Amino acid sequence: MNAYDVIVVGIGGMGSATLYELQKRGKNVLGIEQFGVPNDQGSSHGSTRIIRLAYYEHPSYVPIMQRGYKLWRDLENISNEKLLHITGSIDIGPENSLVFSGSKYSCELHNLPHEILNGDEISKLFPAFTLPKEIMSVFQPDGGFLEPEKCIQTFVKLACSLGAELHTGERVLEWSSTSSGSIKLKTNVREYETESLVLTTGAWTGKLASELSLKLKPERQLMGWLKTNNPKIFSPEKLPVFNLLVPEGRYYGFPEFDIPGFKIGLYHHLSEAVDPDCLDRSIVTKADEMALRKCVSEYFPDANGDMIMAKVCMFTNSPDEHFIVDRLEEHPNVFVAAGFSGHGFKYCSVIGEILACLINELEIDLDIDMFKTSRFAK
Repeated sequence: MNAYDVIVVGIGGMGSATLYELQKRGKNVLGIEQFGVPNDQGSSHGSTRIIRLAYYEHPSYVPIMQRGYKLWRDLENISNEKLLHITGSIDIGPENSLVFSGSKYSCELHNLPHEILNGDEISKLFPAFTLPKEIMSVFQPDGGFLEPEKCIQTFVKLACSLGAELHTGERVLEWSSTSSGSIKLKTNVREYETESLVLTTGAWTGKLASELSLKLKPERQLMGWLKTNNPKIFSPEKLPVFNLLVPEGRYYGFPEFDIPGFKIGLYHHLSEAVDPDCLDRSIVTKADEMALRKCVSEYFPDANGDMIMAKVCMFTNSPDEHFIVDRLEEHPNVFVAAGFSGHGFKYCSVIGEILACLINELEIDLDIDMFKTSRFAK
């Protein structure tokens, strides 16, 4: 039997950060990943991921994200890797919408520097946009993007340099509690025993934590890159990362970086529930393209060129679209971080720290009550 203090299952964004934070604290840690590290099978790929402080989803995220920013910058300093790119972020929507009013409220509550802009002002400052005058926005200068694959590689490299073990191409089949209170784990390769188990398994979490199977809904998502007529106005110097609520849907996007083209996605895309083991990631349909193009043609006309590339990924949605970061009620030494509902990657650095503190029974100077599973029983 291969014995460890902690086994982390799923070494994407959350799992790689957790592996690093646990190993940094001197634990004997194993990471198990069914694919490679990094990979494009889950939710932690696609070259760029938004990071922002203004948070329309709920203002309680802001202090957690402030801690996340510090940890991302610490990671850059320790690794000598550039991971975080600041472009500013802009949340755009009707004046009475949550995207605008929630973002504005979070900035005001936490004294974040920000600027209120209407559609004309947005289009003048950021000429990639063509927006109606009456639409409103919150521009927050600290926003930007992370490079997800590089972030994962950096966490794993540092964790392994400190002594963590990593097994890739290995899938967990089952786990159970032993009479002594430890966890026995069986994969397609071998068996293990661990004092604590962490499930950072994204869309597969419901298959490994049955008590959460009805709370976690994997959903097919698509990211598209479209050819631009004027690449200069889509550069990181000219275009902030954005959330945009318009009649066509709620979209998010990025400046051109790494992969050629303007990257854009539609939240909850075509609302397709999926089994992650059955999802064909190679299929991109005309309906997929049109879901993105109906926004681009109207509000980003200089990016309405050929679709250069599209990548399928997944959201794993919780019922309220807030995160689940907690121990399992029936197995107090099994910890889960899941249900990130399409807005989680930016939090990897701080979620890794939170999980490491929970496992080591250390105080956490952050309010994470909103992430507890007990909220679903209310």
